[in-house]
Amino acid sequence: MSANARRKLASPTLAMLPRVADSLSFLYAEAVRIVQDDTGVCAQVASRNGTDRVYLPTASLACILLGPGTSITQPAMATIARHGTSLVCVGAGGVRSYAGIVPSSLTTAWLEKQVRAWASDDLSLQVAVRMYEMRFGQSTAPPGATLAQLRGLEGQRIKALYRMMAIKYRLKRFTRNYDPDSWDDQDPVNKALSGANACMYGVVHAAVLALGCSPALGFIHSGTQMAFVYDVADLYKARVTIPMAFSLYSSQDPEREARRRLREEFRALKLMPQIVRDIQSLLDPDSSSGNDSGDRTTDLVHLWDPDAGALPAGVNYGYEFIDVPLE
Repeated sequence: MSANARRKLASPTLAMLPRVADSLSFLYAEAVRIVQDDTGVCAQVASRNGTDRVYLPTASLACILLGPGTSITQPAMATIARHGTSLVCVGAGGVRSYAGIVPSSLTTAWLEKQVRAWASDDLSLQVAVRMYEMRFGQSTAPPGATLAQLRGLEGQRIKALYRMMAIKYRLKRFTRNYDPDSWDDQDPVNKALSGANACMYGVVHAAVLALGCSPALGFIHSGTQMAFVYDVADLYKARVTIPMAFSLYSSQDPEREARRRLREEFRALKLMPQIVRDIQSLLDPDSSSGNDSGDRTTDLVHLWDPDAGALPAGVNYGYEFIDVPLE
């Protein structure tokens, strides 16, 4: 076999890469240097014996969360993007998501569905109703309910869940509090809940980006580049992050323990494929692609036409106007 043929076989292609629904959920990195070497992408950290290296399975990860003290080289970022893995910059312990990086080789099919639903008041409300019923069960949204009514009902249900969890774990009282400026003063449940939610945002952000959707075009949240991420992440808090956070009420390191347990929950509950299916169902419930698991391959670029629909690119359409006099 020639050297050129071996290089082609070794180079990852879109068809070889795993789909986002089949990926591991996330990897949190802090105080490391991520580089590309001859073997792959690795995280380096200085130790007494020199430099320790841990190689990252970039093609099998949906998302890498870059925490404080982390640096990354351009070749490593290029490899991660080529593998379809999203990079999300986060604060300490995974709290706060600042920015996300997405590969350019993604189809816009789901983005177009999202924009059409977002731009229509009627369709947007229908998406909000579907979100509510995904969280609390089919037919739980009152017929003809407004968005304000849905927000009120959601708030009542979450408060009731907090009370139920506090009673279960024999906590005298619980008040949801998220204040990054006084982070160390918060109780373990609030720390665990904030840390778990932040990691959830990172993973949902990765799923949204992997489908080619816009994180900014939300149907309930608005005014932030993470609006749609917050919308989708809310679907899983009552089932996953809230019960888990309350179970860590006596933990000495609730943030770290929350991240560890959340990874286990993603694997045990198969949440990554669920997130992909839920996003697709929200945006297009009647689509025949509802069972698609988020293929990262992309169609060829096409041209848009209001009458003819999608037209092939790379074609000279000048002949259509050959008889039109030019001034």
